[in-house]
Parts: sequence; C-alpha cells; structure tokens
Amino acid sequence: MSELALEELSALTAIYCGRDECEVLAVSETDGIMLRIQTSVKGLLDTDILLKLSFHLPVSYPSSLPNISANSEHLTRAQCMDVKKRLLEQAKRHLSEPMVHELVLWIQQNLKYFIEQSETSVCSEKSALSTDTGTEDGIWTVLLHLDHMRAKAKYVKTLEKWTTDLRLTGRLMFMGKLILILLQGDRNRIKEYLILQKTCKVDVDSSGKKCKEKMISVLCETKVHSEHKRFQAFEVKEYSTLDELQKEFDAAGLTELFSEFVLALLK
Repeated sequence: MSELALEELSALTAIYCGRDECEVLAVSETDGIMLRIQTSVKGLLDTDILLKLSFHLPVSYPSSLPNISANSEHLTRAQCMDVKKRLLEQAKRHLSEPMVHELVLWIQQNLKYFIEQSETSVCSEKSALSTDTGTEDGIWTVLLHLDHMRAKAKYVKTLEKWTTDLRLTGRLMFMGKLILILLQGDRNRIKEYLILQKTCKVDVDSSGKKCKEKMISVLCETKVHSEHKRFQAFEVKEYSTLDELQKEFDAAGLTELFSEFVLALLK
C-alpha cells in the first residue's frame, strides 16, 4: 500500500470529520483501502441530496483507478450509475495522484447538471411522442459572467473550440473588466459546456499555474423566442462603451436581459 494512499486517507478523515461523513471500512496490505464518504449535494432548485460515495483504493492506487459506487435515496438507480460513470471518467484525469477529495468536490459542483440533463431528455422524448413541436424547442440562450481571464489568448482559444465542438453560437464579450459569454444552442449541449467550463483547467492562477474556472456565474437561462435573433456563429468581440454593448443585445432582441442582468453587474 502506497504512502500516498495512507496520507490521503488521513487527510480525508480530517476533512470529512462530521458525523457519518467519512467511514473507513477496511485498511489492508493485500486489498487496499475501502471507505465511504457521505456528502450533501445541491440538486435541481437547490434541493439538498444526500449522496453516499464508496471508494475502494486498490494496493496499486493511485497508479491504478479506484473502484467507485454511488447511492442515494433521492436519485434513481440510473442516475446513480451515471454518477459512477462520470466519476470514473474524472478519475482518469487524476491518475497517479490522490483524487478522492477532488472527485467529491467535482460531483458536488456538477450533480445538478446531470439530473437536469436526464430529466430534460425524458421530457423531450415525451414531447416528441405527443406533438410535433420542431427542433426549436431545444434552443436556449444562456448568459454567463466571468470574473477575469489571466491567460486570455489560451482561454479564448479553448472557448472557441468548445463552442465549435458543441455546435453552440453566441458571443464572448469584453468591455473593460467586464467579461460576458452569451451562448445559444441545444440546452443539453449548453449544460455540457458548463461542465467543461467548471472542470477543465482553462486559466492560470496568480503564480502562473494552470487552474480551473471557479469565478463563473450563470446570470440568465431562457428559451429562444420568436423576437430573439439566432446567432449564426460564436464570435469574440470587444466594446469600448456601454452603449456599444447594449446595441449588441438590442440587435439580438435581448434588451430586457441586458437591462435586468448586465446593468446590475455594473452598479
């Protein structure tokens, strides 16, 4: 059993020190470490979901992946299987380094998106069976606010690649220190974008080390209506005045969105 695994176990028991938060089930030189972490995670409408995550860290861990299982009375079996699948995908990104705490933090930040995706998918299937509503039903507009970009050129290139891969359109808008991302496209693809935005190392910290985006907020999410202009591509634009920025929103039929959310940021 590696020293890294034992050190991680000690750290986990210190971090998750509340009642029933962390339970060490077994520590063995031949079978490795088995532990269970119980955590509260935000679901849809910010409801609290009690999630139990079991980790089996084999003797070769962290050079090999842990075995993971998820269980919750608030989730369906299929949703629990989805949590397990996605955690294992994340674990591959942390191979050869202690990862349990990172995985718990990741699922805390992203679980509600998985739930909404699965429920949206079911609703879409039911809608398709009951009436022919066309493809526009899945098109949404989302407005995001970024606090800053240190590695601007690399950051912008990454966002352009993600929007291309996910077939999303819109604008990356700079005005002074204000940074906004306006996205349009299939709602599920927008959710995939948000997961990428929050889990990938897209920027650098003050010391120049690669880091994840922790200062992003979703200002608004709304279905595209007839008065809204559909963006044809994802473009990066810079504005020198507030009036120029407002004209971009006006041209897209999003004047109310500008007034309610963008102006509020500048107060």
